[in-house]
Amino acid sequence: MRIVIADDAVLLREGLVRLLTESGHQVVAAVGDGDALVEAVVEHRPDVSIVDVRMPPTHTDEGLRAAVEARRLVPRTPILVLSQYVEVSYADDLLDTTGGSGGGIGYLLKDRVAAIDEFLDALRRVAAGGTVLDPEVVSQLFARRRRDDPLRELTPREREVLSLMAEGRSNTAIARALVVSDGAVEKHVRNIFTKLTLPPDTEQHRRVLAVLTYLRN
Repeated sequence: MRIVIADDAVLLREGLVRLLTESGHQVVAAVGDGDALVEAVVEHRPDVSIVDVRMPPTHTDEGLRAAVEARRLVPRTPILVLSQYVEVSYADDLLDTTGGSGGGIGYLLKDRVAAIDEFLDALRRVAAGGTVLDPEVVSQLFARRRRDDPLRELTPREREVLSLMAEGRSNTAIARALVVSDGAVEKHVRNIFTKLTLPPDTEQHRRVLAVLTYLRN
């Protein structure tokens, strides 16, 4: 994959460059601020970008705002955001860039980078157009769902399936996690679409809509 990295911490940035290069990927740009990220995405049109939420000058949400701007200028450009802490509002802002149509987004805690195989797998899924959210983010988004819950019709098992969908897992991966057959997962997914009254469309589009409903309630 062709990758852009945006992180003002030189050690982490160079560490990511080395890790990705040794894994067979090409880092086309490694930058340290939000403006440079936007320029790099527009210029290189990478397969995926890795972006730190907090960058200069204020070290608050410059990276996130730059990621949103990059997706505005290059629609659906895949971006994996890294954060030191769980910030649910940041996840919401990132999800808003999908417009309900998907297009590779991810939000992971920086600690996950240490689990190299899992991190690289998440990066591949985002580059392929998937949605990957840190389990801690999913947990907090779920915890603050509104009382008027459109998910109330789902069974506990269907909620489990939807939770794993929100982490970006495929039906096969969900089946492995729950120790059930692929067919059972497909049935649960169909039931979820029906109960959430999602109109017939492409499978991927309905998955994104289902995940957005889950995360925002």
